[in-house]
Amino acid sequence: MVRVGLIGFGLAGQAFHAPVIRGVPGMELACILERRGMRASERYPEVRIARTVDELLSDKTIQLCVVATPNDSHFELARTCLLAGRDVVVDKPFAPTLAQSEELVRLAAERGRLITVYHDRRWDGDFITVKNLLASGRLGKIVEYECRYDRFRPEPKANAWRERADQPGAGVLFDLGPHVIDQALVLFGEPRSITASAFCQRETSRVDDSFDVCLEYPHLRAMGRARIIAFAPGPHFLIHGTKGSFVKYGMDPQEARLRGENLPDGMDWGADWGEEPESSWGTLSLVGEPSVKVKTERGDYRGFYANVRDAIEKKAPLEVTPEQALRAMRALMLAHKSSREKRTVEWGEEVE
Repeated sequence: MVRVGLIGFGLAGQAFHAPVIRGVPGMELACILERRGMRASERYPEVRIARTVDELLSDKTIQLCVVATPNDSHFELARTCLLAGRDVVVDKPFAPTLAQSEELVRLAAERGRLITVYHDRRWDGDFITVKNLLASGRLGKIVEYECRYDRFRPEPKANAWRERADQPGAGVLFDLGPHVIDQALVLFGEPRSITASAFCQRETSRVDDSFDVCLEYPHLRAMGRARIIAFAPGPHFLIHGTKGSFVKYGMDPQEARLRGENLPDGMDWGADWGEEPESSWGTLSLVGEPSVKVKTERGDYRGFYANVRDAIEKKAPLEVTPEQALRAMRALMLAHKSSREKRTVEWGEEVE
């Protein structure tokens, strides 16, 4: 049994980590660090509650620490846990800077500990479907790829740290950028260059609330986009190849269910978890053939933690490796640099 200490019980801890951890056989949510409030004890009365990191780490049976706190605290908390001899999962983004991320990877290797980043969107059903479709070669040579996150939130959330200009790691490029960037890197590898623009659609925004990121490869552009004012969302995935196109509307259903009132708890998540209705399946259009619907693969975020469990127990290689996490961070920071300097940046450029 891998005993887990969860640091942070905001949205990330409540929706994307605690229930997922509790849904994985061989894992136990042993302690939750919630500095103030009673939400954790009310939801999980059987789980020990800590108010400080030292209090959580005082339980020597806790092997894995999960950092699910605001971005500016990722580095110090992950570093403290590594120095205490624990394996670590850090919610995305890894840290506010590439240098801090590299330091965590170095420290983990030095201490012989596992470290990884919660790139859960690799376990989205639609991304798994896209990955399988590209691997099949049915679309031919891919020339254009786009992944969009469209939302409609005309007003910023009050007191949200992600929307504060004085908060390191704030803004939607730090928030959603890791998702679209990591997925593109999984599909296509390191790009030749990156061109990005992080901007504000809302007049009241103090940090970027929308972005365009273009990862440029020879004869291929992989686009990641996010919009905060998009009442009628565009396609979540849009892919063009020399033999046809694939268009997919709608988001993976897991996030909505995890953020809802009846989120799953324990091992039984239901037989339909992560399944999309046929109305949300993507459309495949191939040259010379009628368009057809492509059934969306079943997504399941528990796969991330099941892999971490197996990696800790030396039963499987880690799927989100430290090297991949650093690659995603390099791309994210180059995107910020491109937006800031209003130019295309090469992959090998220095990251500030």
